[in-house]
Amino acid sequence: MADWLAALDRRAALRAKAGLTRTLRPRAAGDPDVDLAGNDYLGLATHPEVVAAAGRALSGYGLGATGSRLVRGSTDVHHALEDDLADWLGVDRALVFSSGYLANLAAVRGLVQPRTLLVSDAHNHASLIDGCRISGAETVVTAHADVDAVAAALAAAPGRPAVVVTESVFSVDGDLAPLAALHAVARRHGALLLVDDAHGLGVTGPAGAGAVAAAGLAGAPDVVVTATLSKALGGAGGVVAGPAEFVRHLVETGRTFIFDTAPPPAVAAGVRAAVALARAADDLRAELADRARYAVRRLGAAGLPVSTPDAAVVSVTAPGPEAATAWAADCRSRGVAVGCFRPPSTPDHRSRLRLTLSTGVTRADFEHALEAIVECAPQSRTGGGPVSVRSEPGLRAPQSRTEVILP
Repeated sequence: MADWLAALDRRAALRAKAGLTRTLRPRAAGDPDVDLAGNDYLGLATHPEVVAAAGRALSGYGLGATGSRLVRGSTDVHHALEDDLADWLGVDRALVFSSGYLANLAAVRGLVQPRTLLVSDAHNHASLIDGCRISGAETVVTAHADVDAVAAALAAAPGRPAVVVTESVFSVDGDLAPLAALHAVARRHGALLLVDDAHGLGVTGPAGAGAVAAAGLAGAPDVVVTATLSKALGGAGGVVAGPAEFVRHLVETGRTFIFDTAPPPAVAAGVRAAVALARAADDLRAELADRARYAVRRLGAAGLPVSTPDAAVVSVTAPGPEAATAWAADCRSRGVAVGCFRPPSTPDHRSRLRLTLSTGVTRADFEHALEAIVECAPQSRTGGGPVSVRSEPGLRAPQSRTEVILP
């Protein structure tokens, strides 16, 4: 009877040997670490106006929504938040979910018809990948940010309904998808474009409306946008935004909407206050951009292989998973929290520290954190300084061929 538990132990031992053990670490309120790991880009999670709005709703509605949106959980706060998000994003309608993950599952599945082809970027987030798999549609995974590969995949399926699936700002390296070019290719082939703007919303675009708006695609009838409410807005939940007909379709058929308890009204109220603040936060967005440039200069000057970010995500390649884990732990011992990304969470099998910048961290603490990251950097085998990308054992180039996933 215990064989299945022993099998799990063996699998855990193999992960530990490969440096892939994952551990939950509790964080107390008021944690003093400099936070370069969370996604609170604009520092709104603890903003007094956001907390006050959530508190008022908590007093009025209680702790939870008490039901799904279609049964009992759809409050006036949820509807007001959706109206505000639709106005901000420049779309017909927006629909709020309890997480960005569930929003992506619903959006992908909702766009699939019989014979639909999904064309998905190799660096897409797990929620988009899982959405493609759960949909049952044929999925072609194309090389990262390769517009020609997308065009070839669409051209190979003439007459079939198709959806191009991409992030806007990719969550691993923080680079920006060529959204305008992808949209042009999709439109030329009669395909739709689905964009997960999780790391763009609040950080890029006019009034922080995101990378889709920055690309001039806001409100386009063949574009659907998803995003989380847990990053620049400092709350929790997700949103699907686009044509009114598609939102109606999700309300009536979206399983992760119909059968899921609604987000707590207090969270929705806090996020609504955060939307108002984010729309007026051009100064904070300018500060984020300046910090991203500073981080690249400082880390690059130290010889570390650092990404060139298009928003507020900066990644630094580590020699391997064990080195990345040790590097993150050393930073944590210096009071600096950083993200640690290792396979299978990385699409190109490279291990990284991921730094997510936040204006909620003081400039002095931010610069101090970068110094700690440099000082804790793993050294090469010969002790001659930080290692380069090419020295990582088993490093493979990013996806360079078209990969087909059949249902």
